[in-house]
Amino acid sequence: MSTLNGTSTAEIAAPLDEVWKLVEDIELAPQWQGGLNSLTPLERDEQGRGTLCEVGADIKVKTVKTIVRFSYEGPTRLSWTQEKGDLKAVDGSWELADLGEGRTRATYNVDVDFGRVLGMMVKGPVESAIRQLLAGARAGELKTRIER
Repeated sequence: MSTLNGTSTAEIAAPLDEVWKLVEDIELAPQWQGGLNSLTPLERDEQGRGTLCEVGADIKVKTVKTIVRFSYEGPTRLSWTQEKGDLKAVDGSWELADLGEGRTRATYNVDVDFGRVLGMMVKGPVESAIRQLLAGARAGELKTRIER
């Protein structure tokens, strides 16, 4: 396996604007997203949000560093793509939908290409653990952080 695609979805007992406020504050993400060790803005937009960031993540077989470009389409979408780093490619997004009555659906998507060498280490049980870490847990982590 050299690629991993994953998604997770959760319904959150909070209004869209409250959920977006946390999603767009990417600098807080290492506090509540498992495996995300660091996120350091290198460039910011006119609102002070990180647009180009150095990201450190533990993917079980290795700690990786990447430079990621973020795009904000609030309050319903945050997306990112790797510009350079230890992985061959990374693309992802948060998509939020207002369900009414103070509820929001949050969907997390990620596509990772580990490249040939790192991809050879990501096999079998390790693949399942990495998929859960990179994608499966994300929406639940957001729900827990917002609802507590």
